[in-house]
Amino acid sequence: MSKALTTTGTALTPEGSLSRYLAEIRKFPMLAKDEEYMLAKRFEEHEDPEAAQRLITSHLRLVAKIAMGYRGYGLPIGEVISEGNVGLMQAVKKFDADKGFRLATYAMWWIRASIQEYVLRSWSLVKIGTTAAQKKLFFNLRKIKGQIEAVDDGDLHPDQVEHIATKLGVTHDDVVSMNRRMSGGEASLNAPMSKDAEGGGEWQDWLVDDNAVNPEAKLVGEDEYDMRMGLLETALSTLNEREQHILTERRLKDNPSTLEELSQVYNVSRERVRQIEVRAFEKLQKAMTRMDRESRQQASENAAIQ
Repeated sequence: MSKALTTTGTALTPEGSLSRYLAEIRKFPMLAKDEEYMLAKRFEEHEDPEAAQRLITSHLRLVAKIAMGYRGYGLPIGEVISEGNVGLMQAVKKFDADKGFRLATYAMWWIRASIQEYVLRSWSLVKIGTTAAQKKLFFNLRKIKGQIEAVDDGDLHPDQVEHIATKLGVTHDDVVSMNRRMSGGEASLNAPMSKDAEGGGEWQDWLVDDNAVNPEAKLVGEDEYDMRMGLLETALSTLNEREQHILTERRLKDNPSTLEELSQVYNVSRERVRQIEVRAFEKLQKAMTRMDRESRQQASENAAIQ
């Protein structure tokens, strides 16, 4: 399996006419769960190239969607998509359908890892950002700035620097330095996707319509939800019985129990219940963050080995 995917005998690569590529990959149908399982088993047991090709082409839109999230780094989006496709191919090679989850859930980690490695290789400014925390800052700074509405190209306000540094576990100087390096003109959403006269279409045409029913987005969302719920269930098991019960009653129920009600159950003060709740929530967050980080790191390391 190479970067250049083929269909009907014609090479299909995002480095060519990007608008044509995006239109073509929309034509590949999504796979039902049972069909995906059978194709995965065919490839696993018989190395059937046709089965692998169908698994790959049915997920090309997922790669394009993920790749669009990295268009703010000033790199050719066609190359970003190509790197994501490499990650998808590696995911197909290593996918174990018998574990019960969908290929999209597994492939997302490989796709992101492959794209992020490409971005890191391509950005000279990141050569000084070699620690995990600095890489995390690099890939999350724009998103957090958007969340706190820090949209100006100039320096961040000290309160904003404090917020970002605390959230990502880096120093204030790291935040200021990275923000200055990354400040620059963003491409207009009204810019054409290609220079081809027949290209048509603008980047904004690929923005997600929250009101539209998108089967692929729905599928990915469901798989992501299942994965998060699995992480939550595992993380809860790290708490003792009392912590699990109080946290569930206070934060995981539609109608939470009051501190007074729980204080009577455990014959302690309301303040003590609150302290247990806070401690349990912090432990839960740390456990989920660690498991999520380990999953991403494993996918990144596996991609690097290939």
